[in-house]
Amino acid sequence: MGERINAIWLAAILAVSELAAAQALEEEDLALAYGDKATVSIATGDKQSLRRAPSVASVITAEDIAAMGATDLDEVMETVPGVHVGRMSNLYAPLYIFRGIYTQYNAQALMLVNGVPMTTMLVGNRGNIWGGLPLENVARIEVIRGPGSALYGADAFAGVINIVTKTATDAPGTQVGVRVGSFNTQDAWALHGGKWGEMDVSAYLRVGKTAGARETLNADNQTRFNAALSLAPGPINVGHDALDATLNLGYGKWRLNVGYKHRDNVGTGAGIASALDPVGKAGSRRFNADLSWTDPNITRDWGGGFTASYLHYAQLIPDHFRLFPAGANVGGGAFGSEGAVAAPFTWENQVRLSAFATYSGFQNHKLRFAVGHEDLNLYKTAEYRNFTYNNVTGALIPAGAVNDYSDSAPFMRPQRRKVDYVYVQDEWQFAKDWTLTAGLRRDRYTDVGSTTNPRFALVWDAAYDLTVKALYGTAFRAPAFAELYSINNPVNSGNPGLRPERIRSKEVAMSWQARKDMQVNLNVFHFRITDLIQAVNGSAAGAVSTYQNVGNRKGKGFELETVWDATRSLRLTAHYARQRSIDEATYTDSGYAPHNHIYGRADWRFTAGWLASTQVNWVADRNRPFGDKRAEVPDYTTLDLTLRTDRGKEAWDFAGSIRNLFNARIVEPSLGPGTSLPNDLPQARRSFYLQASYKL
Repeated sequence: MGERINAIWLAAILAVSELAAAQALEEEDLALAYGDKATVSIATGDKQSLRRAPSVASVITAEDIAAMGATDLDEVMETVPGVHVGRMSNLYAPLYIFRGIYTQYNAQALMLVNGVPMTTMLVGNRGNIWGGLPLENVARIEVIRGPGSALYGADAFAGVINIVTKTATDAPGTQVGVRVGSFNTQDAWALHGGKWGEMDVSAYLRVGKTAGARETLNADNQTRFNAALSLAPGPINVGHDALDATLNLGYGKWRLNVGYKHRDNVGTGAGIASALDPVGKAGSRRFNADLSWTDPNITRDWGGGFTASYLHYAQLIPDHFRLFPAGANVGGGAFGSEGAVAAPFTWENQVRLSAFATYSGFQNHKLRFAVGHEDLNLYKTAEYRNFTYNNVTGALIPAGAVNDYSDSAPFMRPQRRKVDYVYVQDEWQFAKDWTLTAGLRRDRYTDVGSTTNPRFALVWDAAYDLTVKALYGTAFRAPAFAELYSINNPVNSGNPGLRPERIRSKEVAMSWQARKDMQVNLNVFHFRITDLIQAVNGSAAGAVSTYQNVGNRKGKGFELETVWDATRSLRLTAHYARQRSIDEATYTDSGYAPHNHIYGRADWRFTAGWLASTQVNWVADRNRPFGDKRAEVPDYTTLDLTLRTDRGKEAWDFAGSIRNLFNARIVEPSLGPGTSLPNDLPQARRSFYLQASYKL
């Protein structure tokens, strides 16, 4: 009898061990399949658990990117809860709209590459001549929803996007790939990671081009002046040529990142002045480098590091922008065969220096101190055009040939800004399951004064499977140079007296491990924006607008997301985001951003080395703001399918993807009361790509 009992116990122990081993193997398989999604670094400056991070954040890994079939950052950002990707009318640059905060240039969303800002100074965003961001060399994308100025300073207003590029560890060996697709899109790249003596080396090179989706614009700004002269209906001018290169070197505690982003023949979208321009092209050059040293254990209680970075950005217009077509009369006489043309150039250099120290000598406290200096120099401007204009009425007066107005009457003269800041943060675990993170940052600008921004995050591990957070923070955006210093501009005039925009935000977040294989997150937020910078129309008809601090908004909403590993081979991901933003001047909807957004994705590893993915995206309830009498922006639903292989080294892998399978009509809203671009901005219909890559 005893032997039978022992045998039963032994069988039970073996069964439990096998089950545990199987579960461990399944978790290991999932970790390999989707990468490290459990940690984040941009919430506090140090790598920590995403679940307990003092912010509402999302992490998208390289494995996620491959599974969803994304080839550009825009496609990834549309999958982040609380974020929608819109479009500017000129140059069709993307707008990353966080929680309904929609503005003309999207300067309220801060983009970092390896923790270093990519902000350009003219309009305060990452550059209008953007031309996309490829993903082959991206290890992970970390996104904070909500204010982040207490840690990152200016522009971390509505959200922060950190692009982490691949190191030798992320991409061992050599990979080459090619891709072709709709709109005459062609890409080729090579990626290598390895050792050079004791140094880790990762290098990436990509060349590509696309004609873009030349959808038809039915009416434009010229239509309202003289429809007979308008080029609408006609195709939007999109597409670009691209060159991207990066080099990442690691030696002990040192890290050097170098990047180059070159865009040529960037189309003008719906036109720089919202009048179709089929021939105008733009270009940009971006060179960035950062050198860092980090040691978390300099002594027993102290850690620290520093970063020095450099950014050069040039906005180049090799082919003049055609603001209005031949024969157009914009208040000052009819233009000849070229129409009204202009070419504004800018060149800027940025140097940023920062250092931090951490101290853990106090029981249950982790202190972080940081100081920094930034020298932001838009050191040269140039402008060529074939008109002058009346600074009061905004009328364009033909001047015959194209002339150089760089010295006599430029759109803006060179400007320089210096910033000094100090920052302190304390992570205090004051009880077993409670942590309070408090931070404070002080920024001093040479041109717009000083600002102080706090943040507080209370994190409670309410149960082994439930974490609750209460968050409060403020943020600011310093006025861009164009908003402060624009002169001789027929559309908007600068205002040197502008104050920084400000936001206060309160959030409650919950992270629940509903089952071993299911994660559920819920975030509820409320914010209020003051001193929002907007262009205010002059008193006379057609008069030039001037930038003013006149906008106040308040918004609220929630984001519900879940990830369910339904089986060892099937993962389901979904989120629902809802928001409402009110303009306090009119007590009406702020407009343009979707009130409701649902996204879902299913990834199925149906056999070894093969992955099928399908994703659905529903965008709804985009209202017009006060004064815009057009109907609401149409809702849309898209369905994408992706099929790919993953066979490891010394093998060819293939991928194919169909975007917007059912050819849904998609438009993004155009700004204003609707007279310039009354029928909004058409987006790509059905498209596809095929890809082949080889790993050595």
